[in-house]
Amino acid sequence: MKTEFTPEQLTDPAIQRSNEILRACVHCGFCTATCPTYQVLGDELDSPRGRIYLIKDMLENDRVPDAKTVRHIDRCLSCLACMTTCPSGVHYMHLVDHAREYIEQRYKRPLGERALRWTLSKILPYPGRFRLALLGAKIGRPLARFMPDPRLRVMLDMAPKQVPPVSRNDDPQTFPARGEHRMRVALMTGCAQRALNTDINDATIRLLTRLGCEVVVARGAGCCGALTHHMGKTDESHRAAARNIRAWHSEMQNGGLDAIVINTSGCGTTVKDYGHMFRNDALAKQAAAVSGIAMDVSEVLMKLDLPEGEVRDLTVAYHAACSLQHGQQIKTYPKDLLKRAGFAVVEPADSHLCCGSAGTYNLMQPEISGQLKARKLRTLEAGNPDVIAAGNIGCMMQIGSGTDTPVVHTVELLDWATGGPRPPAMRPGHNTGSQVPNLRNAP
Repeated sequence: MKTEFTPEQLTDPAIQRSNEILRACVHCGFCTATCPTYQVLGDELDSPRGRIYLIKDMLENDRVPDAKTVRHIDRCLSCLACMTTCPSGVHYMHLVDHAREYIEQRYKRPLGERALRWTLSKILPYPGRFRLALLGAKIGRPLARFMPDPRLRVMLDMAPKQVPPVSRNDDPQTFPARGEHRMRVALMTGCAQRALNTDINDATIRLLTRLGCEVVVARGAGCCGALTHHMGKTDESHRAAARNIRAWHSEMQNGGLDAIVINTSGCGTTVKDYGHMFRNDALAKQAAAVSGIAMDVSEVLMKLDLPEGEVRDLTVAYHAACSLQHGQQIKTYPKDLLKRAGFAVVEPADSHLCCGSAGTYNLMQPEISGQLKARKLRTLEAGNPDVIAAGNIGCMMQIGSGTDTPVVHTVELLDWATGGPRPPAMRPGHNTGSQVPNLRNAP
């Protein structure tokens, strides 16, 4: 794609990067075939190619974003399926992130939208505040149908019926390896996940220590910054990211780390991009070092040689989170691990398509998100699974709010299979078998 940025514009590192990305696009349109919003809406401007044209025009002309441009960019899920499909290697993620930052700085949204985005940015990244909000939602759920704004109704409907107790495993501390010491890793405990589902971090710690990992929860680490980053609130997202970089780099310097383990794939995509986010910052070297050892939990488990289990009569429908399969290009590891542990794994049709969660997307674009959720549920339930597994808390909440089938994190099943407790979401009476799989050579 031909671009016409001025030499002055190209002195801006963000414009330089966007220029590189735009020039890589060859207008082929392959991205439209895998874009969820284009499939739902059928509008070229709601496809990656259409949004690229809008972003190019906005940036080149250095103009104040108009409502039309903002609407179509807001509708982007950032599922990144287009990056998997693109034959030219167009890094759409960096481009749309720049566009969102540009819009946040120059476009004045209607009061209701500003209030919603401010509220989400001030609550979701903070577990304590989020817990209080969930308690309020629990009280307000009976009134959901009377809410005039569909976004408020969705928030109330999606809030869990029970707020889980606080897990002390999320506090800064070190969990020693059991048996042979094989790795020293830092676990990212996250933010929203700590309020919504404490079972995931608990299962991760049990599993990793059982397989020989010393697990550190670093003091000062917290939200990865993804939620505000994708709203274009760069100052807020970078402050959160910088805290993590300093906390984990300190552990790298003082005790050494073999990996930074992330069990929420949306966070993983962002942490792995810290090197780019801070490329022109004083923290550039530390950020690159942190990104260099950031791994999804499935990547670490593949290195640890999970014990092989006996086949059992339990069908797991595996939902591939977009941030894992497209953002991090991890496609087979979770399925391979589940099969190795003894589970029968099925994948839904069109597994490359988003479930509609996408961070805060299901709260800000409930109509489109609802259509994507309904399609995902149909394809997942078509295999009549005993349980649905996913690697991202947002996907788990989105899918779990629309099905009676238990929805658990992949790591919970792997923990159960290697001697841990039955995942709490797999309630008694559900057809999940009576015993944990028998594993050969289990630690």
